[in-house]
Amino acid sequence: MSTYVIGDIQGCHGAFLELLEDLSFNPARDKVWITGDLVNRGEDSLAVLRWCRAHDHCTVAVLGNHDLHLLAVAEGFVPPHRKDTLDMILAAPDRDDLLAWLRQRPMIHRQGPWLMVHAGLSPAWTADQAVLHAAELEHALRGHKWRQFLKHMYGNEPRRWDPNLTGQERLRCIANVLTRSRYLHGDGSLELQHKLGPGTTPAGLIPWFDFPGRRATDVRILFGHWSTLGLLLREDVIALDTGCLWGGALTAFRLDDEQCFQVRCQARHQPHG
Repeated sequence: MSTYVIGDIQGCHGAFLELLEDLSFNPARDKVWITGDLVNRGEDSLAVLRWCRAHDHCTVAVLGNHDLHLLAVAEGFVPPHRKDTLDMILAAPDRDDLLAWLRQRPMIHRQGPWLMVHAGLSPAWTADQAVLHAAELEHALRGHKWRQFLKHMYGNEPRRWDPNLTGQERLRCIANVLTRSRYLHGDGSLELQHKLGPGTTPAGLIPWFDFPGRRATDVRILFGHWSTLGLLLREDVIALDTGCLWGGALTAFRLDDEQCFQVRCQARHQPHG
C-alpha cells in the first residue's frame, strides 16, 4: 500500500489518468491525496470530479479556491470568470450529487507527521489550531447555512488573522488563509496580488512558510496553489503545484519513501494565478 500526494489537477483529467497509470495506482490498495483545485481551467473538470467521487474510499481531496469558486458559481452568487471551464459540471445530470460531495471535502487533512492544505497556514496558528479553524469552515460549508457563507465568501478583508474575529469575517479570513496564501507582509497580513515566485516581488514580502516565528513547525506541510513556486521539497514544507495547466507537470509525492513522480503537460493557458 502506498499513499501519493498529487498537486493541483484543475480539470486536467488526461494528465491525471496518465500519472495514475505511471504510478501503477491500485484503488484497492493505494491512497491518493490531492492538494485542492480539482477543477477549473483544464479540459475536463467534470471527469476529474466524477473520478474522485467514485474513488472516495481511497481519495482525500482538500478544497482549494477554484473548488470554492465552483460552489459559489453554481449557486449564482458570482458569475463565471472568462477563463473558467465549469460549464460541463453545471450542465451535468449528476451536478447536484457532485457538488454536494465536493462541499463535504475537508479544508485540511492531517495524518501522522503530515498536514495537507491547499495554500497555506497563518503563522499565528499551531497545527492543532489550524485544524480547529479549518473545522469551523467545514462546519459552515456542511451545515444548513452553507449558502450564506458562499454568498459572503469573496473579499480580501480581513487580511490578518485575529482570534477575536467573528461571523462571516472570521470565516472569510480562514478561507483566504487556507486557499489563497502565498506571501505575507511583515505584520503577518496576507498579500493577495503578487503571484510570481520568490525574488520577483517588492521588498518586504515573505513566503508564508518562511515567516519568522511560524508556529506550525511540528508537522510537515503539503500544499499546492502556487504554480510559479514550483516543486519545493524541504523538511518542513512540500510544494506540489508544478503548473500542469500552464504546460508544466503534474506531480505526485509518495509519502512512504518521499519520491516524486511527474508527467509533462500541454499548455492550455498562459499563467494566471
